[in-house]
Amino acid sequence: MYKCKGRIPELETGRLRLRKMRRRDAAQMFACWSDREVTRYMNLAPMIGTSEAADMIGLLNHMAGEEEAIRWGIELKETGRLIGSCGYNTWQLEGAFRGEIGYELGRDYWRHGYMTEAFSVMLPFGYETVGLNRIEALVDPRNLASGEFLTNRGFTREGLLRQVQHTSTGYKDMVMYSLLYDEFLRKREK
Repeated sequence: MYKCKGRIPELETGRLRLRKMRRRDAAQMFACWSDREVTRYMNLAPMIGTSEAADMIGLLNHMAGEEEAIRWGIELKETGRLIGSCGYNTWQLEGAFRGEIGYELGRDYWRHGYMTEAFSVMLPFGYETVGLNRIEALVDPRNLASGEFLTNRGFTREGLLRQVQHTSTGYKDMVMYSLLYDEFLRKREK
């Protein structure tokens, strides 16, 4: 069973570094997490101050320390700027060997292939390092772009989960997508 013990390993691609977020990253993440277009389909109200971003970074790092989740800041290697985050919101390592992913990018970085690049290291980490058999994503049914993104990465749309999440605005339906380890391997071999 994988144990991160609060350590969030760095993962790299050609243009990106996935790394642990720090409190000093709060201003950059606030730019992402305060944008209504970015948070429109997330279970996160747009933030109104950098202190909220600093608190969120602290919470995410605490969850890694408790072995509950792992979240990376997505950094552009060329500039050192954080443009979003991605990671495993939850995982179940005994019995089901599954994890749920989450991700977001600042609006200026949409449609540049950055999240595809982040997935190229985040998914293998889940399967090969953590030992997951199934990676899931819960997507707001109105978020067609995210559903298309996942489908293009080989995820299967399994169906609608009615009122599966509670938010400040009430219960929300979500669409379940998943990618199994053997499907991931077949896709990678092509």
